[in-house]
Amino acid sequence: MPCAVKSGPMARRLAPMGRSHRPLPSAAVLREARARSGRADRRRGVDRPPGVYNGRRHTGKGYVMDETAYQSLRLSIADQIATVTLDRPPVNAQTRATQDEIALCFDRLSDMPEVRAVILTGAGRVFSAGADIKARVGAAPSLGGDRQHLRSARESYHAIMECRKPVIAAINGPALGAGLALVASCDILVAAEEAELGLPEVTVGLMGGCRHAMRLFGHSTVRRMMFTGERLRGPELYRRGVVEECVPQAGLMAAAAAIAARIAGLSPTAVQLAKHSINTIETMSLRDGYRFEQDMTMQLSKTPDAIEAKRAFLEKRKPVFGDG
Repeated sequence: MPCAVKSGPMARRLAPMGRSHRPLPSAAVLREARARSGRADRRRGVDRPPGVYNGRRHTGKGYVMDETAYQSLRLSIADQIATVTLDRPPVNAQTRATQDEIALCFDRLSDMPEVRAVILTGAGRVFSAGADIKARVGAAPSLGGDRQHLRSARESYHAIMECRKPVIAAINGPALGAGLALVASCDILVAAEEAELGLPEVTVGLMGGCRHAMRLFGHSTVRRMMFTGERLRGPELYRRGVVEECVPQAGLMAAAAAIAARIAGLSPTAVQLAKHSINTIETMSLRDGYRFEQDMTMQLSKTPDAIEAKRAFLEKRKPVFGDG
């Protein structure tokens, strides 16, 4: 028998779950709503080249939410250059969640053909003050928890080192402890005059970071930094040859972008093989390392990009490379 209840609370209770009895908007109403949205987007400057901005993929006409919206990072992509910004105020201290996001972000950048180079920097006045001591002290103890946290830290650094695209550190301020490890995991370093590298772990009852610092500094300097907590500033880093450039803060991102643009203009296949090669031979003997490089040369020479590079050289024109 059909239900006789047509209105009132009972009718609302009997209505099928998830269905609305409101009339659907007309086509004219929908067109006007879309037009208003478009005007609002234009006022906010949403019209921009296709790419990824803060975890959202932009098609050139509007945003599409990407698979991962980061909580502690900002990601933007333009002109084949990705910029990853540590953004966890006030000092971009790293928690396990931050480290997991870094690892995921750089693993994903490895697989994005529209990216040929990456810039890593920090928001505000600090690159990264290192581990979030408050979060570690306040965390509830759990079986294996500390080991999982340390594993997460290691993997975040290795994700940068193992990223298939070259990573340029734009050191905008202090990079301490775990922050120094992030910097040392990058391929090329540029610094603002306000940049600082330091190992303050001994002053807060921790250890770590020395092995990464050894990629940047000599025997005595690493030990002095570790035993005293002393920091080295941007101009001194440049004097020692640790960073490629030391520039005023206002010119930092431009300096990093200039290097990234030059990399992005080369064959992505060649650049990615070169990074794989230089990472692999870092701990090899001279004989084994050079042999590995020669093997990589043979492998590269058979790729379409290598053939195109030789043909362009002979024809005196700019080469046109694939996506890698």
